[in-house]
Amino acid sequence: MKTALKLELEEAKIMIEAAKKKSEEINVLETIAIVDDGGNLIALERMNGARITGPEIAIAKAYTASGHKRSTHLFNKEPNGPALPGNEAFGINQMLPGKFAIFVGGFPIVVNGEVVGGIGVSGGNGEQDTAVGTAALTALQKFVEGEGLEVVTEADIKK
Repeated sequence: MKTALKLELEEAKIMIEAAKKKSEEINVLETIAIVDDGGNLIALERMNGARITGPEIAIAKAYTASGHKRSTHLFNKEPNGPALPGNEAFGINQMLPGKFAIFVGGFPIVVNGEVVGGIGVSGGNGEQDTAVGTAALTALQKFVEGEGLEVVTEADIKK
């Protein structure tokens, strides 16, 4: 048997607050979704004025990042992104229509080498969504570092 870390609401709230703070700093209205390792929603927040499409998109990004254990933009990153035409996973986003996102804004939450969930950010351009997502991951790292836990905080995550 294996002992597993579980992402909970307290950590999700820390991440959402950090994401909102970064969003405000860069002047973009975002929706932020946090899911557990099974892709189940833990927390969601749509900033006032953010797009009404944001929740579904953010949830799909978080679900994909958690379930496939990689940042969503890596699916289309040249030259070997698996979802690019001619590559091994071309069309993968059609397998789970509406739930599988292969563009910028989804990041797995990796703690001590294990994927414990995902964060999805929707509302800005790719650079903005990445800045907001990595700010949330950095906040989680700061929150858990006293417990001897290590969180991956860079944008290009592939577990």
